[in-house]
Amino acid sequence: MTWNYSEKTTKLFMDAVQGRPGTHMGEIANPDGIGEHGSIACGDALRFTFRVDRHPTDPTRDVITEARYLTFGCTSAIAASEALCALIEQRRCTPIQALSITNQDIVDYLEGLPEQKIHCSVMGAEALQAAVFNWAQRRGVDLKALGVDITRQEQEEGRVVCTCFGLTEPYLKRKIRELNLRSIADITNAVKAGGACMSCHHKPGGLQDLLDEIWGRQPTEFRTDAELPVAQFIARARGEDGLSPYQFAKKVERVLDEYVRPMLAQDGGDLEVVDIKDTLVYCRLKGACASCVGAHQTIKFMVEQALKDRVDQRCRVIAV
Repeated sequence: MTWNYSEKTTKLFMDAVQGRPGTHMGEIANPDGIGEHGSIACGDALRFTFRVDRHPTDPTRDVITEARYLTFGCTSAIAASEALCALIEQRRCTPIQALSITNQDIVDYLEGLPEQKIHCSVMGAEALQAAVFNWAQRRGVDLKALGVDITRQEQEEGRVVCTCFGLTEPYLKRKIRELNLRSIADITNAVKAGGACMSCHHKPGGLQDLLDEIWGRQPTEFRTDAELPVAQFIARARGEDGLSPYQFAKKVERVLDEYVRPMLAQDGGDLEVVDIKDTLVYCRLKGACASCVGAHQTIKFMVEQALKDRVDQRCRVIAV
């Protein structure tokens, strides 16, 4: 899948990978602040370092003079990291002032990002927070006394909601509020939670429950068999849902386009529907996902589960 990046995003990426003057890819030796976010195992990882001009008496007035990053991410991750470094240096931020830079500031600086790539801007902001926390420890700054809430342990502490990416309930609740995430798709696009096996979408205490707790229960198209009206449940059991084969195929394609393909695209993959026979959907993974060692799990736990949840519980996906 080809992403529709802005000219500025493309230029920042190209300049960075070519090491042109004024770019920020790299690492500062003996930095005043260092932070990391993400995991190499899931494909996205970022290390952020910065150097400050130290104030002689008041460390809260230290000014960041240089910022650098290293990332295993994609075009948008590199461009977003460039944007973050540029914003910090241009504004001559103190470390605490740098925390006010939001992921939306980064997206605006890039003149837009594809919705499925918003998580790349979040990754940089999270690494910055970790680096500021590290700076505060080194300089003896009490962030809590200044009203700055950076909970560095929230990734390690608390109930794990998304086991694929190791994301905990405190972290997810914070990001849902900070980024005004209103749907599971929003969460996946922003922080990748729910983007692999999808089992955390509707399980008790899962992503939908977190959304309902924070924003209130919203109407949803997802309903289990137990929640269906009796007549519809009987019709489903008899295979009389009222959808023609054409309508069923269109519904399958719509779910794949809206939920599955965007998540596969985050890892450079795609999906081709080869055939549909009754409730059997024959699919072929493409791109990076085709040769992935977890291809079978992707088919069963991502593709099939999405169709079960949003089309029909009888759906079965067959890899070809």
